[in-house]
Amino acid sequence: MNVPRAPPRISRQVDQVFINILNGISAGLLLFMLSSGLTLIFSMMGVLNFAHTSFYMVGAYLAYSMSQAVGFWPAFLVAPLLVGVMGALFERYALRKVHKFGHVPELLVTFGLSYVVLEVVKLVWGLSNVPFSPPEILQGSAFTVMQSSETGLGFMLGAAPKELCTGTDAVTMACSTFPAARFFIMAVAVIMLVFLWLLLTRTRIGLVIQAALTHPEMVEALGHNVPRVLMLVFGSGCALAGLAGVIGGMTFITEPSMAAIVGSIVFVVVVVGGMGSLAGAFVGSLVIGLLQTLPLTVDKSLADAARSVGWAVTPQTFGYPFLKITLAQAAPILPYLLLVLILIFRPKGLLGTRED
Repeated sequence: MNVPRAPPRISRQVDQVFINILNGISAGLLLFMLSSGLTLIFSMMGVLNFAHTSFYMVGAYLAYSMSQAVGFWPAFLVAPLLVGVMGALFERYALRKVHKFGHVPELLVTFGLSYVVLEVVKLVWGLSNVPFSPPEILQGSAFTVMQSSETGLGFMLGAAPKELCTGTDAVTMACSTFPAARFFIMAVAVIMLVFLWLLLTRTRIGLVIQAALTHPEMVEALGHNVPRVLMLVFGSGCALAGLAGVIGGMTFITEPSMAAIVGSIVFVVVVVGGMGSLAGAFVGSLVIGLLQTLPLTVDKSLADAARSVGWAVTPQTFGYPFLKITLAQAAPILPYLLLVLILIFRPKGLLGTRED
């Protein structure tokens, strides 16, 4: 009697880890899109904009309303520009008035703006989330990671056919898909990074902006309007936040609490990367994104690790409630633990150079 042979088992660890790394990178790049505007404003103006994530939220809601009328892609282009105009007007008629009084009034006026924006959003769009979905082209899978017991790891653009992922009696196959919306986040963030780098280092506008930071009197003597330059810088930073809001809103959720959700973590990114450093914001965003995502798949605690090396850990062991917390449960606080370590051992951040 011939007994059917069971197909060989394969470990899905490789493809799952790869997908989780990509998820962490995409989350980090979304944070970079948001933190880059905050970094740009601080590095050029010395203003720590507490209302920055409010512009992120406004970008999401404006894109949602516009997409209902003209479609997603026009909204994707126009909504960040409208947010940038709002930011420039705020700098011209509010922030500039208190700039001469120092940093505390600047913090207070941006802090107050964040509450005003939140209440306006609640009045206009309501208290619940709005159905802001990505366009059809971004609702599928960008590619599929296939792991076979026979051929190993492979890739396929789009979603792999079901019959391909089921395998055969002799070969087992595991498939993991990566959403097109997250791939879109990564592509836009990389394009934005390259554009900002070229703008600030390879164009006349970038040279004027950097010179206005260090030698404003000389720049003004050469005929440039320094206050207008700073207004455009602030508006551009807010536009970058609006762009992040459009992508983040359609990928995740658009609701009044979305600004508060990312508000604290974006300041963690800026401090970890280095205040005023665009490269630091990029590195810090990737680190925080991976730190928030990868531990979610690890269901092991310090107690499990201690037992694996032969240490006897029992409920009577000192600190046992702490030791039994899994890495997945601790994931939300890991970025803040990193922030504390950075402030202790490297207060300027990973790539920070700004002294004030």
